[in-house]
Amino acid sequence: MGLKLREKAASFLFEYDTPRMVLVKNKKVGLIFRLIQLVVLGYIIGWVFLYEKGYQSQDGIISSVSVKLKGLTVTNISGIGPHVWDVADYVFPPQGDSSFVVMTNVIITRGQKQDICPELPDAGQCNYDGDCIQGKYSRQGQGIMTGKCVDFNNNVTTCEIFGWCPVEEDDQIPDPPMLLEAENFTLFIKNSITFPTFKVSRRNLVEGITTSYLKKCTYHKHTDPFCPVFELGYIVKESGQNFRALALKGGVVGITIDWDCDLDWPVTYCKPVYQFHGLYNDDNNVSPGFNFRYAKYYRDNGTDYRTLYKVFGIRFDILVNGKAGKFDIIPTMTTIGSGIGIFGVVSIDMSSLHVNMQIILLVCGTEVKVTLSYSKIPAPRRHPPGPLNVENAKRIEKIFPCNRAHLSPDPLDMNKPQCNGD
Repeated sequence: MGLKLREKAASFLFEYDTPRMVLVKNKKVGLIFRLIQLVVLGYIIGWVFLYEKGYQSQDGIISSVSVKLKGLTVTNISGIGPHVWDVADYVFPPQGDSSFVVMTNVIITRGQKQDICPELPDAGQCNYDGDCIQGKYSRQGQGIMTGKCVDFNNNVTTCEIFGWCPVEEDDQIPDPPMLLEAENFTLFIKNSITFPTFKVSRRNLVEGITTSYLKKCTYHKHTDPFCPVFELGYIVKESGQNFRALALKGGVVGITIDWDCDLDWPVTYCKPVYQFHGLYNDDNNVSPGFNFRYAKYYRDNGTDYRTLYKVFGIRFDILVNGKAGKFDIIPTMTTIGSGIGIFGVVSIDMSSLHVNMQIILLVCGTEVKVTLSYSKIPAPRRHPPGPLNVENAKRIEKIFPCNRAHLSPDPLDMNKPQCNGD
């Protein structure tokens, strides 16, 4: 057992073998082999090196976004009269985050105060007091039930509630949207990024953008692709949606800023690319649109009042993506090594054709000539026999005549009898 282990260990440590090479002299097989090599070479050079930039090390992005909106519109709402809306009225939140809402439609309920009043029929319809459990509330309700069933109008009775009265009635959405003019509002995006590994920082206010240019430019993907000022109508249109339909009940639009930078070139070539995406599916009628509520409070004669706003708007989400690459010897050598390894695999697989040569013959219907490479080991040199050896050879020849060719000093002597093995 110990001897076998030592032999195996010695074989593993001190022996070396190489694969046998196969030479296949056939045009079809040779052409297939070269085509496979060409495909592998194209993959390594075209995809790995040029497209994926396998010779570069990569770095991710750290980003910051801030926005500013500009635009004014006027409405004339019944009970309110003419009203001018500016950015402080229709942008939420007001500080300009990367995710914000622009109000495009609104339902206003004025003069609400803490009181008792009938619930809406959709949330609290009843026939008698037992249908209204005191202290409970309906999921769709707007207050706490008092336990009484009262008249909502001449035809319908609903549960009485304690809450903000009068209750909000939001079943009639203004059409056309009240702030349809928001289509012409402008959005200014400021984006700062950095690639920490390479210590490179950039802004979307790239070279060539000046103060005077900012005052008059508006983004267009062909004529002004680097202008950071966007019309909301253009953004919605490029996202594949209709602004009027989106403004009626609200929706969501995504804005992506892509930074794909090759830092082997001057940093001025590192510029943003803007894209717009519709994230709202109007094919589904369940809970359509985007809306939320907020209130403005005031006090009159010691009583607290509020004006409730149900806001329908377009939510904009700004997403920043990016990566940077720069030449690095380590990924370059790794990629080259991988390519050499793939070439080796192709060569080994093709050399194994000699194992299945009968299959190739059947498929191709031709003769395939295979030559195996090998190393010749020279035979030991033999010295001419001396005088004493000749005498012994003659004696052996009489007994074993067929061995004379190996023992005679002149094995080609044609006067001597020949054996079948000669």
